[in-house]
Amino acid sequence: MTEVKMNTAQSTDQVVEQIADYAVNGTISSEEALKTARYVLMDTLGCGLLALRYPECTKHLGPIVPGTVVPNGVQVPGTQYKLDPVHAAFNIGCMIRWLDYNDTWLAAEWGHPSDNLGGILAVADYLSRERVAEAKVPLTMDSVLEYIVKAHEIQGVLALDNSLNRQGLDHVLYVKVATTAVVTAMLGGSKEDVANAVSQAWVDNSSLRTYRHAPNTGSRKSWAAGDATSRGVRLALMTMKGEMGYKTPLSAPGWGFQDVLFDGKELTIARPFDSYVMENILFKISYPAEFHAQTAAEAAIQLHDQVTDRLDEIEKIEITTHESAIRIIDKKGPLHNPADRDHCLQYITATGLIYGSLTADHYEDETAHNPQIDRLRSLMETVENEQYSQDYLDADKRSIANAVQVFFNDGSKTEQVAIEYPIGHRRRREEGIPLLLNKFHDNLKTSFPARQVKDIYRLCEDQKELSLKPVHEFMNLFRI
Repeated sequence: MTEVKMNTAQSTDQVVEQIADYAVNGTISSEEALKTARYVLMDTLGCGLLALRYPECTKHLGPIVPGTVVPNGVQVPGTQYKLDPVHAAFNIGCMIRWLDYNDTWLAAEWGHPSDNLGGILAVADYLSRERVAEAKVPLTMDSVLEYIVKAHEIQGVLALDNSLNRQGLDHVLYVKVATTAVVTAMLGGSKEDVANAVSQAWVDNSSLRTYRHAPNTGSRKSWAAGDATSRGVRLALMTMKGEMGYKTPLSAPGWGFQDVLFDGKELTIARPFDSYVMENILFKISYPAEFHAQTAAEAAIQLHDQVTDRLDEIEKIEITTHESAIRIIDKKGPLHNPADRDHCLQYITATGLIYGSLTADHYEDETAHNPQIDRLRSLMETVENEQYSQDYLDADKRSIANAVQVFFNDGSKTEQVAIEYPIGHRRRREEGIPLLLNKFHDNLKTSFPARQVKDIYRLCEDQKELSLKPVHEFMNLFRI
């Protein structure tokens, strides 16, 4: 460890400086990005509403102290709760992530940039209600869409070259950084304010990935992003009250993030901040499963009809995949809970082969107790295809390839079904968006009566009308 004894003034870390400048001064000119942000908004809220069906999620929702009343409180979608913006961000973030069904970004680091909507929606609703209470003009949804693009960009560009997972750190650190940056800007912060707040997010550090991997995979992975986005709101509010920041949270010799937790490597910004991430975001349209398994699920479901009457005759199942999938979700042995199962490549593949579908309910105990699932898991071999691994990191491809082939004990076999790009990939947008809209509509129906579903869906279909909608009025549409 290098010690620094001269207490001389330092320049702000360049990464912090660039994030702050983009959050405050960046302009979003891409119509594609703003349109995609609308789809992100719809899909993310729909995922949160669907999660309300699960008591393990809803037990985390509501005020910390029951009965707390918050003037001009934030509306938590699908509930009657009106909360302060910090805890509302946790509530919304927890709902969004619970079923592992919201959008995804895959690079050197992984993550789910729509996790930031917990903080963005909470603060936007809070600001809009405060303005109305003071007889001022409320915030409108066009601002929300722009900040969604910015949060996606900050988190996603950080993820391009800077792998937290290889250090054992969890990707929600990038959620905390992105939320802190955009929320501070939303609150009226200057570039200096945003830099101060973001420095606090880096100093905060990250949770470990312990809860995402065997033998400890558990439900914290479903609320960790809610925790991160709410912390971003807290740090932003503290900063806007005048709390100081730190010039070199990353580069300080011996004590900065890079030396303490990043093996001395320098964090880098791989490309200028713009709207690249939003334009290339990956949607989980068909299957609530860890994204590295999406194409495996699709391939398995395609094979369902060929194997459903021959499950007892299966001798071997070969899954050809990429390095990241092997590192994260290649899992043998007992699976202890739904969080364990939706992060298991073999469980997801077996479910697709057996049932010809994959829903969140398939991770619950009732399905998991089917002995055929573990029997098929025991017959699976995972093999890395080096080309798949290379194409996964190729900026022009960003494939998430898997192939599945089933071998029977009489020597026969199915064809190998190989899928490079899941239906939520940019290369399959034309095919995917109608299905995404259906997913949103179906998720709305899990919480609201027909008339309310119709009103919400009609508004969200229209880019211009949605953009002009005051935020608090939009959030009120999601009240039960």
